[in-house]
Amino acid sequence: MAETKFDDVLEAIEQLPADEQADLVEVVRRRLAERGRQRVVDDVREARSEFHRGAAKSASVDDLMREIES
Repeated sequence: MAETKFDDVLEAIEQLPADEQADLVEVVRRRLAERGRQRVVDDVREARSEFHRGAAKSASVDDLMREIES
């Protein structure tokens, strides 16, 4: 069902003039970037909260890198 909706959206986009398609791409990119920034803000807030509650633990750089890469 989601596939059909996606296809419908793509078809609707194809009906737009090229300049409006380009504008749409920029709007979507900005919104995705904003969501990414908001996730970072949320993660920082959560980390600060854990730190203040004493729930944070110390880790080495290697430990952090392993966690990031997993």
